[in-house]
Amino acid sequence: MPSPAVKPQRQAPKAPTERTLSFVDAVREAAELEMARDPNVLVFGLDVDDPKAIQGTTRGLVEKFGPERCFGTPLSEDAMTGAAIGMALAGLRPVHVHIRMDFLLLAMNQLLNVAAKSRYMYGGRVNVPLVVRAMIGKSWGQGAQHSQGLHGMFMHVPGIKVVAPATPYDAKGCLAAAIRDDNPVLYVEHRLLHFTKGPVPEAAYTVEPGKARITRRGADVTLVGISSMQVECLRAAAYLEAIGIDAEVIDPIWLSPLDMDTICESVERTGRLIVVDTAWTNCGAAAEITAQVAERLQGIRDLRLKRMGFAPTTCPTAPNLEDLFYPNARTVAAAARDLVEERACGWLPAERADLKSIEFKGPF
Repeated sequence: MPSPAVKPQRQAPKAPTERTLSFVDAVREAAELEMARDPNVLVFGLDVDDPKAIQGTTRGLVEKFGPERCFGTPLSEDAMTGAAIGMALAGLRPVHVHIRMDFLLLAMNQLLNVAAKSRYMYGGRVNVPLVVRAMIGKSWGQGAQHSQGLHGMFMHVPGIKVVAPATPYDAKGCLAAAIRDDNPVLYVEHRLLHFTKGPVPEAAYTVEPGKARITRRGADVTLVGISSMQVECLRAAAYLEAIGIDAEVIDPIWLSPLDMDTICESVERTGRLIVVDTAWTNCGAAAEITAQVAERLQGIRDLRLKRMGFAPTTCPTAPNLEDLFYPNARTVAAAARDLVEERACGWLPAERADLKSIEFKGPF
């Protein structure tokens, strides 16, 4: 039987204004358009004005808008986050870039006790329109303190929004929406997504909070893929299609606020759910989504539920250990088959070279 190609939902010819951009270029373009639209928008952080320009996501901004609106900062996360909050309270719209999410831990008091709560504590008389770009990743050997996905910690706290775009289209639209939002927003970027490509309209647009997207229609099992795990879920769906299992794939996009209606409607149809996160499963995004599905659908639908994410240990550095630590398309597909057939099948699909890279296809 020939191997089917990955078919994200709703493929269509590109509109005349659509171009194919990388995730990196989509982030850069969103920042550039927002800085041009609103003089109060500024971008700063460690190495944003470095020649490497944060993987290229800040390239050209200092030349176009000047060092007053795009500048590098000392390695001082707590102090610079405090400065960012002060700027936001004073009416600016700062975008604070953190090369790694791990170091947000140094600024948690600023983010969760000040940024997230000021609007409430001052009776709505102040806004904190702050965007924190925070990157997570793997596979470049930096292990325990440079690879963590901590977005679940921020989902726990009211007052701060969390978004984890997985496509170039959403990277641009979500960053624009985050910059225009009057509340603090944690914008999560996975480095493995940075060089994925997909259609991105040239004009400015927003992808507003609280709406998930079905990226592949299916009837047998629902796969929710967070951040880079969206790619793995689409690949898993292709493995499953080859054995006759029809998976529906959902990209939640915004993790807080979370669009549970779209996820629950899917699970009510399929009866089976796997949430795959690029983080630990304990008390994380996968746990929250699974719990809400169970609360809403218990007594309505017979359910089979599963979470997948990091293994319950610190992030390793060795590639052979990383293979065991992170979910991948093959392990997601194997778990989905077990869920659908309600038995341990002992099946692991052979790796397919045609699924190693995915270009996202719209329209969105």
